[in-house]
Amino acid sequence: MPITFSGWEVCSENFKQLQPGQAPKKSHGYTMYHGTHKSNAQAIITSGFKPSAGGTLGAGVYCSRDINKAMGYPGYCAPNDRVVLKLQVRVGKVKKIDNQCMHLQTTWHQHGYDTAWLPATVVGLEEDCVWDPKRLTVVGIAHCGDAGMKNSLESLIKQQGNGQGQEASGPVGKLCKTCGMQTQDTHTVTKCWVCKAAICAFMNKHVCSKK
Repeated sequence: MPITFSGWEVCSENFKQLQPGQAPKKSHGYTMYHGTHKSNAQAIITSGFKPSAGGTLGAGVYCSRDINKAMGYPGYCAPNDRVVLKLQVRVGKVKKIDNQCMHLQTTWHQHGYDTAWLPATVVGLEEDCVWDPKRLTVVGIAHCGDAGMKNSLESLIKQQGNGQGQEASGPVGKLCKTCGMQTQDTHTVTKCWVCKAAICAFMNKHVCSKK
């Protein structure tokens, strides 16, 4: 016999509220930031990221949940020439690189991990390295000193279908219109058995109007 109910409330850890110091969870999506030269921003938005051949965490695309980290990159250019891209990142399998795991600092991907996470306790401001650039989607411009360029880049993002407030395409997934969650697969929407309102099993709260 199926279980019936007419309301619920859950407490969940929303990925957008997760702070930089908290460990990323496997297969979750996170808001992150990437600093680049203004001359590179358009190509990244239209063609995607080109992974770095090396760095602190080896090869991959570097980003951070701490915007202050991204604001310092690239280090060779003037502050007004920097653009900070806002990303949605599907991290996959994550390896925390700390004092016990420094032997995997640049070889983590060879051990089956999709992302390496260097906590703020190790480097001052957290840093992430994502192996596959397809796991990152540009969804906004967090910083750009040139207002005209910022508007142009934001328009370009919308043309790609990845703008904030829209359903993001690519590996991050789409937005369920009922529960508001990012999802790879379409959520099944049904009706509350009492008030007949549209509900999704992934909603964090439903208060039945007739209860």
